[in-house]
Amino acid sequence: MTETAITINDLAFNYGKLRVINGLSLDVTSGISFGLLGPNGSGKTTLIRLMVGLLKPAAGTIRALGVSPMSASRSIGYMPQLPALYTELSVFQNIDFFARIYGLRDAKERKRRVDEIIALTDLTDKMKVSVSQLSGGMKQRVSLGCAIVHRPPILFLDEPTVGLDPELRAHLWENFRSFNESGTTIIISSHTMDDAAHCDRLVFLRQGRIIAAGTPDELRAAVGRPDASLEDAFLHFIRQEETAS
Repeated sequence: MTETAITINDLAFNYGKLRVINGLSLDVTSGISFGLLGPNGSGKTTLIRLMVGLLKPAAGTIRALGVSPMSASRSIGYMPQLPALYTELSVFQNIDFFARIYGLRDAKERKRRVDEIIALTDLTDKMKVSVSQLSGGMKQRVSLGCAIVHRPPILFLDEPTVGLDPELRAHLWENFRSFNESGTTIIISSHTMDDAAHCDRLVFLRQGRIIAAGTPDELRAAVGRPDASLEDAFLHFIRQEETAS
């Protein structure tokens, strides 16, 4: 039986009088990369913040591994769109700090895990360097390391590849796929079709609502052309929605 990592029912959220998430429901199967795709302002970041428990819904429910996001906080890793790092500390110190926050108390075990994460994110030669001296791409790697140091079964990534060169983006997706293979569920937000193509399943978001869901192949097939791209599919579903309304 396939397990479900995230279950959302009839979710709503407002910023003041503006409804940002509007009656949204979805299930995310464990052990896959699940993409939230949409333009800026579609509700992707707000939805992730709701799923990790940083925002409180106006209506509806969210369950992560069967409990509320706050109750599941030790089972969640979160990489925000803008790295939340201590720039005066070194790479090692940042990841070690998050390891402590997530409850890795044994000093030897914690150092072994931090060293492992630094190697995984290809930062060994920068481990003693202050984060303030790193490039944007390297800061992204440190942020990822902080999010995964406690081996979370669910990992949320908000626009993790924005501004990265193609080689580094490919390297990150190699890491993400290895996380899936070890059982980690990844929920990733993006507005790039390259990220979307790597996901096992996608939802297209527009104005806080899901306008389409499926595998990348299923969404492309809906266009009715063999050469259709995911961008073509997104535009197709927008036109469908506008016609229906």
